[in-house]
Formats: sequence, C-alpha cells, structure tokens
Amino acid sequence: MTTGPFDSLRDYIHALESKDRLIRIKQMDQDKYEATGFAYRLVKEYGYDLAPAFLIEKIKINNQWMNGPIIGNLFGGWDAEALIYGVNDLGASQSISRKKTFDHLKRLNLDNEGWPKITPVTINKENAPCKENIVLDKDVDILKFPWLQTNPADAGRYINAATIFIEDKELGRNVATYRCQVKAKNKIGFNAEIRQNAWSFLSKMRERGEKTAAVAIANGVDPITFTLGASKVAKLGEDELDYAGGIRGKPVEMVQCETSNILVPAHSEIVLEGEIPLDKMEEEGPYGEMYGFMGLKKNENFFMEVKAITYRDEPWVVNSFAGVTKISPSILQTVGNFLNYKTFIPHLMEVYRPAESTGVLTASIKKEKSGQGMEAGKILAEKDFFAKVIIVVDEDVDVYDKGEIFQALGTRWQPYPAAEIIEKMRGMPLDASAPERFSTSKIIIDATRQYKDEGGPPIWPDISKVMLEELSPETTKLVDENWLKYFED
Repeated sequence: MTTGPFDSLRDYIHALESKDRLIRIKQMDQDKYEATGFAYRLVKEYGYDLAPAFLIEKIKINNQWMNGPIIGNLFGGWDAEALIYGVNDLGASQSISRKKTFDHLKRLNLDNEGWPKITPVTINKENAPCKENIVLDKDVDILKFPWLQTNPADAGRYINAATIFIEDKELGRNVATYRCQVKAKNKIGFNAEIRQNAWSFLSKMRERGEKTAAVAIANGVDPITFTLGASKVAKLGEDELDYAGGIRGKPVEMVQCETSNILVPAHSEIVLEGEIPLDKMEEEGPYGEMYGFMGLKKNENFFMEVKAITYRDEPWVVNSFAGVTKISPSILQTVGNFLNYKTFIPHLMEVYRPAESTGVLTASIKKEKSGQGMEAGKILAEKDFFAKVIIVVDEDVDVYDKGEIFQALGTRWQPYPAAEIIEKMRGMPLDASAPERFSTSKIIIDATRQYKDEGGPPIWPDISKVMLEELSPETTKLVDENWLKYFED
C-alpha cells in the first residue's frame, strides 16, 4: 500500500480505502440533495472529527446522471490526517493518531526552526496527468463535470474545494481556496474575500492599471498542497508551494498552463484556466458558508472567464460540503498556532479549536500560581483571530474531549469571578453574529481549579481519573495492549 506523503489525490484515496476509512456509494440523487443529507447524518453518527470520507460513483444533477467519483469529507478522522503526513503504526486509536501526527509535525517545525521549504519543480506536459485531456476556447464546457449544488438555498452549483493559483510580478504566487459559483459553461464566480491574499493580489494589479488577471483553479490536488492553500501558514509574499514541498519532503511537481505562464500541480484532477476582469464585477451567492450559515448574496464580486480546461481521464471531483463536514486538515495549523502561542504562554500545554465551532478555543496550562489561567486566556483572545469563547483548563483535562471540557466547566468553574468579557477585539469576518465586520466581543473562561485567593474553595477533591492513573498505572497500558482484542469476534 502507498503511504504518505502522496503525490496525488487518487493515491491518498486508495490508501484511505485500504484502511477501511472510505465509504463507497453506488449512486445518489443530488436533485433531492441526497449527498448533503448523507453528509449531515454521517457527522451526526460519527462525530465531526471522526466521520470517514465517502465516494459517490454516480450522481444525479439537473435530472441527468453523471459519472463521478465525487469525494466528500476528504479529511475526516485523525488517522486520515496521519496518513497524509506519512505517520504509520497507529493501531485503532484515533487519539493516538492525532497525538503522533501532532508530535511529528511539531518535531519537523522545531528541528528546522520553522516549517521547512523545498522549491517546486516543473515537469513536461507529457508527464503531467492533468494534461491527459485539453479543451480550449469555444469547446470549453465546465457544466460537463459533476459540480454540486450542496444546499437548495445556494445560488447554484459551486466549485468549492479547489486550489486557486495567482501569480504577480511583485507579490509572487498565491495558493488559496475560495468558493467559485458555476455561472455558465465558460464562466464562474470568484469569491476573493476582502483582506485575503487573493484580494491583495487583484487589487495590486488593478492599481497598476492592468485590465485582467490570469488565474488557474485546480480541483483534486495532493492533500498537503491543498492543506497549505487552505491554511494561514504562508504569509503574503511567501509561497505556499515551498512549504508544501518541505512538509512533503519532496518538491511539488508543477506544469505550465495552456493559456498563461501560471504553474499548477501536475497531478491535479481538473484545471480551469482563465482571466478575471479587473474593471467589472457581478453578483454572487448566496452560499452555505463553512460556519454553518447561509452567506448573503454579494452584489459585487469578481468572476472568471474560463479559457481552457485540462483534466485527467475520468476525473475525480472533490466537494467540500461546507458547513457540514470537515473541509481541510487541521493538525498542521494547530501545531503552528501552538508553537506561536507558547512563546507568549510558556506554561501552555495544548490548544485546540473545534472545527465545527470555530469561535471556541480550548487550551490547557500547567498552572503553578494564581492568575495564570486568566492571563493565558487574555493572550489567546488577542492572538487568535477566530476565537470568541476562550476556555482555559488544567493540564489533566483533554482539550480535544468535549466531555472533559464540559466536566471542567461544571465542576471547576464559577462564572464569577473566573470569567471576563472583552467588548471589542479583532474578529473573524464571516461571523454572522457580528454587527460590525472584522470585530467581535469575546469571553474568557478560566476553568482551571481556582486557588483560594482567586475565589476558589479551601479544598479541592481528588480527580477520579487521576487517582486511577496514580494508584494503578498499569491499567492504561493493559487496555492499550488489548484494545483491538476487545472487538474480535
């Protein structure tokens, strides 16, 4: 079996299936939004972080059966993220998968004093799978591919899990993920959010008097390249592909577009090439956002005229099911955040932002004196762009376990005095509850055991789980050794 890092989406999916982490479905009727309903039920049954990927072989769109496959929940499960980075020998434990992957990426970052970089390489078209089919100009028809309308309230079908490539002579290359509304056989909407890097690129080009911007959109790239495009690891002016190569341990193979000098990953499933007019816009949306609400229609947004399509034979299509399933790997960004925050909070032990509740950040600290919990919470509130609710717990609480977090809130926390509300801070622009975009109020909850001078009780009782671990240290090892045997017939 092929192990990660992977050169292509197909290699990764085959590895998932060999691990029994892929649900294969013969057909679904998306005219009745069957795939969307399935995605909701899948997450309900397995949980957001642990639901497996699924593959639909054939799907009904606009009363027409179209061949897939269509891939959903591509990165579901901590063991799937482990596969991406080549972390093996995981057993059946999802928590071990997460911890081993976190430790692997943490070591990679610390050993290289930052994320390593390897420059991408350009290969010939003859060796590039994404050039197996080339369609140009009047023959372009993006409607032949099974892009989904995920929600009946969406403006239409969307390309929502593609990696977008823009190159600028001053700013370099930007690799990112933005939703693209399918508008016609040769036109798509292009949602570059204000203050995102693509917006900066397009604005810079317009300021120089340029009329169009060349863009390439690749659906179905390798998992690590997709992760870098969907993360904030690279800053404006840095190249996401350098980091992708460094984390992969080998360069990303690129190939030149047919209609521009832009380079795209050679193992992509489908590549759309085109131009964005910089002097006019169109309305776009509404669209079901990744945070679970319907994003409003935008009266003015960029759009792209598609000039060419290149694609693999029988191409695979990825759909994000935004707001329903996990849309990108999270451990890489979590490691980066942790190492950054730890420079300001030396006693920080773990940090986690549940992807399905982006506004919540949980963090554990090794508490040694009064005030450390609230102090850590204030630093995290300032540093973390997304968090509105910051919950700080003791080091014995697993920040990934909602049950343990809720137990800490119920048994260790008093709303007064161990909470503080901040009226206005920098916030996430897609927060539907914010009356002012890019601003939010925040609450810090110090759910660590409060010392007496912090308002806590004179005596804290022992924690049952801690007593088990201290008085019977062999128990955990025994259960770990026998875990798979418990489930044998």
